[in-house]
Amino acid sequence: MRNENLDRAPRYFLRFDLFHRLLHGFLMFSFLGLAASGMPLRFNQAPWAAALANAMGGFGAVLFFHKTFALILTLCFLIHVGTLFRRAFIRHDVGVFFGPNSLVPQLNDFFEMLQHFRWFFGWGPRPRFGCFTYWEKFDYWAVFWGMLIIGTSGFMMWFSAFFGSFLPGWLFNIALLIHADEALLAVWFIFTIHFFNSHLRPEKFPIDLVIFTGRVSERELQEERPAEYERRLAEENLAAIETDPPPPWLNNFGKLIGFCVVACGFVLFGLTLFAFITE
Repeated sequence: MRNENLDRAPRYFLRFDLFHRLLHGFLMFSFLGLAASGMPLRFNQAPWAAALANAMGGFGAVLFFHKTFALILTLCFLIHVGTLFRRAFIRHDVGVFFGPNSLVPQLNDFFEMLQHFRWFFGWGPRPRFGCFTYWEKFDYWAVFWGMLIIGTSGFMMWFSAFFGSFLPGWLFNIALLIHADEALLAVWFIFTIHFFNSHLRPEKFPIDLVIFTGRVSERELQEERPAEYERRLAEENLAAIETDPPPPWLNNFGKLIGFCVVACGFVLFGLTLFAFITE
């Protein structure tokens, strides 16, 4: 007797809609541009920094590109915050803060983290994760607060004449220090921790295409987020997120962009780490 599971085509489910994929795309593009233009300014004495700046047209052009990418990133941040505000306070969707699809850390995330550490050493079963894992929430909030801190200090220096009319001058020295060091920390975090969490984990290596295709297979959903899969089955809304398989061109596009971004990130991480150690 034939196995019906072998005859049935794999089912796919939508994890990220087009809006969030595009927003992440602009965020990724602008962050990479900020890193490529900001790190030569941070390590301007390093030979590679001068070479990279000259390739962009000189340090004046680098500053122009840095400000342009900063505007794009700021727009992404404001759109995201505006979307959350609309869901929470206009549509009264409290799930933004407390629901199973929320990115706000819950007490259960702490226990899942401890259980996950136990699983690393073979001391217990793997946690049954839901829509977002504890490390995904950590990644999210690290980027969120980093954008707020780096952006605020950056705009203070950009519009120093305006802010200087009511702020003491010593604050700008602090803003420069915060902006430079927080930006370096953000670059190292994104190009190591976030890349590992998203793409370099054994079950995802060498690239996770979900942020490009927006889709996960039924097997992935069952194995990686069993609590989410079972919750949707119990609520009978699993079919609501069922979608078509990702077309081959989208998979290939995701691989091309993903590998290029990861490669550029690793190169920048290596250059900045070397410059930091030797400065």
